[in-house]
Amino acid sequence: MDKSLIEIAKTVIQAETDSILKLKNRIDNNFVKACQLLVSCQGKVVVIGMGKSGHIGRKIAATLASTGTPAFFVHPGEAGHGDLGMVNVDDVLIVISYSGESDEIIALLPAIKQLNIPILAMTGNTKSIIAKVANIHLDVSVEQEACPHNLTPTSSTTAALVMGDAIAITLLNARGFTPEDFAKSHPSGTLGRRLLTLVSSIMKVGDDIPLVAKETTLVESILVMSQKSLGMVIIADNEDSLQGIFTDGDLRRVLEKNTNIQDVLIKDVMTQDCKSIGPDKPALIAFHMMDENRLNSLPVVDSNNQVIGAINMHTLMQAKII
Repeated sequence: MDKSLIEIAKTVIQAETDSILKLKNRIDNNFVKACQLLVSCQGKVVVIGMGKSGHIGRKIAATLASTGTPAFFVHPGEAGHGDLGMVNVDDVLIVISYSGESDEIIALLPAIKQLNIPILAMTGNTKSIIAKVANIHLDVSVEQEACPHNLTPTSSTTAALVMGDAIAITLLNARGFTPEDFAKSHPSGTLGRRLLTLVSSIMKVGDDIPLVAKETTLVESILVMSQKSLGMVIIADNEDSLQGIFTDGDLRRVLEKNTNIQDVLIKDVMTQDCKSIGPDKPALIAFHMMDENRLNSLPVVDSNNQVIGAINMHTLMQAKII
C-alpha cells in the first residue's frame, strides 16, 4: 500500500510539473502586453476569481502587492453587492476563471464595461465569454487535472498561480524593485527587520561606549574593555573624534610579543584608520562590513567623525539581524 501511495503522489507532481512546463510556450507577445498594461496602471490592480480560482487570485494579489504592484482581491459575489465600488477608472482588472464562464463574474461584466477599465483574463478556454471580452487574454489551459477523475482543480490552479508569479516577478524586475523596497512592505518579517533596523536603534551609547583617551595605559584600557563587554575599546581625542580601536584580538597579539605591558599606552598599540559606520546605516550593512573585514565590532561615528556609539556582533545577534 505504501508503494501505491508514493506512486500516486509522484504522478500528481509529474502531472502538475508537465502543465507548468507547457506554460513556457505560451509566454508570447500577449504576456508582454499584459505586463506593459500592468506597469502603466495609474491605479491599483484588482484581482477577481470565484471558487478555487478565487483562492489563487488572493495569492496573486498578495504577491503583486508585496513586490511593488499595488493590488487587492475582490470576491465576485461581494462585488455584485457593493464591493465593485472599490474599483475605479484608473485600475486594471485581472479576472481568473479556468472555464471562462463563471456566472458570478459574467454577471459583473456589464458594470465593469461601464467603468471602461482594461481587463486581463486568465482562463483555460480561449473561446469563453470572459476570454472574448478581455482586452488581453492569457491561456492557462492544461491537458488534464492531476485528479484521476479530471475534476478537482489541481493542475489548472497550479498553472494559474505560476502564471501570476511570472507576471509579478517580471513586473518586479521592470520596476527595479529592491530588497529594501521589499522590506518596507514586510516590516514585521525577518527580512524587514534586517533591512529596516538602523545602527542608531541598537548601538551602545553614553556610558556603555568603551571609550578611552590616547594617553590611557593599556592596563586601564583592558579594564574598560572588560567592563563594557564589547570586546574592544575605542580611542578618541578630547573632542571625541575617532583615533583608533583596540580589540581583544589585538590584546592577544600584544601579549604574544610583550609580557610587560604596565607602561604601554593604548595609542602605541591601537589600530589607526579603523573601520567605522554611521548611525543612519542599516544594521545589516554593519554586519556585512564586519563579516567582510573579519571584525567583531565597530565604532559608530557622526558626520564629524565623532564617536557616538558602538556595535558588535553580539549586539546584532540580540537584535536578530543575524
